[in-house]
Amino acid sequence: MTTFIGFNTIDQNKKFTLVDTDLIKRDLLNAFNIRQGELVGRPGYGTVIWDYVFENQTQETLQSLTTEIERVVGGDPRIQVADLQIFPQQHGILIQLELTVIPGQTATLLSVFFNEQTRRASYV
Repeated sequence: MTTFIGFNTIDQNKKFTLVDTDLIKRDLLNAFNIRQGELVGRPGYGTVIWDYVFENQTQETLQSLTTEIERVVGGDPRIQVADLQIFPQQHGILIQLELTVIPGQTATLLSVFFNEQTRRASYV
């Protein structure tokens, strides 16, 4: 039984419907790709992670990134963070998230790379 049904045209050829975990992953990636304040009528939606990509990766910066990731994920009532790891990379930041999908209590491991050159977040 499908719990969540949504629509997506990104990286899709013919089938535009996404369901369950695939939809949640797409929605989360959308939230990571939108800078906070860019979405009309929803100034709190999106993220400020892009402001940290060019910063020195100090302990304070990593704590701010952790807080921001938890805030973005917390904006989606379907999921919660089970585990979070941040790895500074040469051209961005790699974030590994273990998310728990609330209705089924299923854990999903995601790796998201924030590329400073293309200014896009993508799954690795």
